[in-house]
Amino acid sequence: MTIIIICLLLLASLMPHLAFTARVNVGIVNGTETKPHSRPYMVSVQKNWFHICGGFLISEEFVLTASHCQMNSETLTVVVGAHDLKNKTEGSVHIGVKSYHKHPDCNVEPVMNDIMLLRLDKKVTQNKKVNWISIPMKEEDVEVDSVCSVAGWGRLDTNGYQSNRLMETCVKIMNNTKCENKWGHGNYSASQMMCTYGDGGSCSGDSGGPLVCGDTAVGVTSFGDPDRCNSPKLPEVYMKVSAYLPWIKSIIGNVN
Repeated sequence: MTIIIICLLLLASLMPHLAFTARVNVGIVNGTETKPHSRPYMVSVQKNWFHICGGFLISEEFVLTASHCQMNSETLTVVVGAHDLKNKTEGSVHIGVKSYHKHPDCNVEPVMNDIMLLRLDKKVTQNKKVNWISIPMKEEDVEVDSVCSVAGWGRLDTNGYQSNRLMETCVKIMNNTKCENKWGHGNYSASQMMCTYGDGGSCSGDSGGPLVCGDTAVGVTSFGDPDRCNSPKLPEVYMKVSAYLPWIKSIIGNVN
């Protein structure tokens, strides 16, 4: 509830300057540092101990992220319980990935079904720093102009440095027709995607992180303007979690 109040106040103060957001595999632009461990579901997806994407826990052994976060069958690890990725004393935990589950119809160009489940080597221990987030119970659209939020360790601007500390910002849900008009019918699918707008947004390194509305992860950060984070022309796009519930349940339900 606190983040919603903060988002409302922030958006109100920024209303004269609102512009459409955007990004590709993207730190948080025009955001603020999160209260440490206030998002215990957040996961840093890493390759060779280097942060490449975000992700989020949806159960004690599954992380939801974007399929493009693993382009060539690389071995990935995840970090749970982190706030500052450079702080070795905060108690974060590196966990290996037991199995990778990309959506069978995922596609890179155009981007479609950009969603992946990671089954962890071991179940996480639930505590104040580590916990999973709820996902929708049924397929449905989030109301247009709803105030939501995104978070990540990605770049702070298009050509900037990645943030070691978890950042967050507020966004609003965009009308599907507006989004499709901006991206074009061949690049945007209203049945599997959703868009946001606002003064802040994601940037490189934030892909795979959650779009959170209330206390529910409704989207997976996927793509945006390839040339500019927080683009005024092309809004950021997320895979709509509720559209993938049967697939998600089929993977998790087959765990032995």
